[in-house]
Amino acid sequence: MTDPRLESLRSVLPGLQLECGPAELEHFGRDWTRRWTPAPLAIAFPRQAQDVVGIVQWARREGVVLVPSGGRTGLSGGAVAANGELVVSLERMNRILGFDPVDRTLQVQAGAVLQVVQEAARSHGLAYPVDFGSRGSCTIGGNIATNAGGIRVLRHGNTREWIAGLTVVTGRGELLELNRGLVKNSSGYDLRHLLVGSEGTLGIVVEATLKLAPSPPPTNVMLLALPAFEAVMEVFSVFRERLQLEAFEFFTDVALRHVVGHGASDPFDQVHPYYVVVEFAVADEAGEAAAMAAFERAMEAGLVVDGVVSQSDAQAAQIWQLREGITESLAPRRPYKNDVSVRVGAMPAFLAEIQGLLGEGYPDFEVVWFGHIGDGNLHINVLRPEGMAEQAFIGRCEQVTRLLSDVLARHGGSISAEHGIGLVKKPYLQGTRSVAEIEVMRGIRRVLDPDGIMNRGKVFPD
Repeated sequence: MTDPRLESLRSVLPGLQLECGPAELEHFGRDWTRRWTPAPLAIAFPRQAQDVVGIVQWARREGVVLVPSGGRTGLSGGAVAANGELVVSLERMNRILGFDPVDRTLQVQAGAVLQVVQEAARSHGLAYPVDFGSRGSCTIGGNIATNAGGIRVLRHGNTREWIAGLTVVTGRGELLELNRGLVKNSSGYDLRHLLVGSEGTLGIVVEATLKLAPSPPPTNVMLLALPAFEAVMEVFSVFRERLQLEAFEFFTDVALRHVVGHGASDPFDQVHPYYVVVEFAVADEAGEAAAMAAFERAMEAGLVVDGVVSQSDAQAAQIWQLREGITESLAPRRPYKNDVSVRVGAMPAFLAEIQGLLGEGYPDFEVVWFGHIGDGNLHINVLRPEGMAEQAFIGRCEQVTRLLSDVLARHGGSISAEHGIGLVKKPYLQGTRSVAEIEVMRGIRRVLDPDGIMNRGKVFPD
């Protein structure tokens, strides 16, 4: 029997596509966490902003909770619908709406896939420089909702820096145009930045005006093999002093083993404990010489024991695959993930402390480390031992996460660097935000979502 609430939604928006099939409910009711059993009421596919306005106004009347959905590549349970919510999928709202050559902006719908946006920018001789390994499936709306960072934060910053304007449907069902692409605007609160990183708890982003950058300079890529974890930050210092870094990423031998097992090629003849991918600008021969000087300095200091420099775009892509392919290679094992950050200056002391913590907490677990170490972001992936029940595994991991949260608090860090809080991280929010801050956040939510229908249960501790 069709739910009468859906019949009322169809009467309000007769052209709205709604799906209630088991396959669609399962697919759109979960994200990459795979920890919760999806159980949404239905999936709605709006095509324009006014459709979303109608959905929210209907949800307020019917008391239905809404879960905004983009590419569902999140790792914190932010797009999970497990309690009869209506999933609002933005995947049909995927158009590039316009390009302004003077302001160098691109207007897009929230469901536009990141890679499509990057290609659109390139077609105009410019770049949208925010980038992730999931570029082919993640969407601009999801990137905005989590203030996603990715592999080029070191050079270009997080998503927030590239948002010139937003069109948002709040939890009140009101359509707001925020900032309208202005470079300077001192007329009160900038609500645009309030929505960035709000994880769908204040409203649904339906359109965005994105800033574009000049086309990047020519770059080259190195893969470095390191003898010890302590060398990572020293290598970063050596290269940062001599080069314009575009990216600086690290991963362990365990991560490399999984990626190679997934089909990538290892360029080295022997296994090394740690690896770094460095991408740097090389506008001329002086840039190439500076890169080799940095490499030689690191070798002489014993910080690097081997290295490969890309000789072509294809080889650069192969090197990057060793880093970008880690998450996909681990996905079948459904790892327990920590995505943490501290100030770059605090990273050495933080790393020294958590090495011991993780060694003691996971003596018999396989732990895969990688991250955007140049911007203070570390990813810790714990793999469930074969034969261990999932709930027992999660319980064990959460014990360690509580200790990790305490360490982060001492070092002024964050339990979520770029994946959001969602369902997974909300017990640890108070380690990053004070009680007073959280209460202010709750108050803001009550103003924009008075009925609590926007992604209820996410972000805030119960």
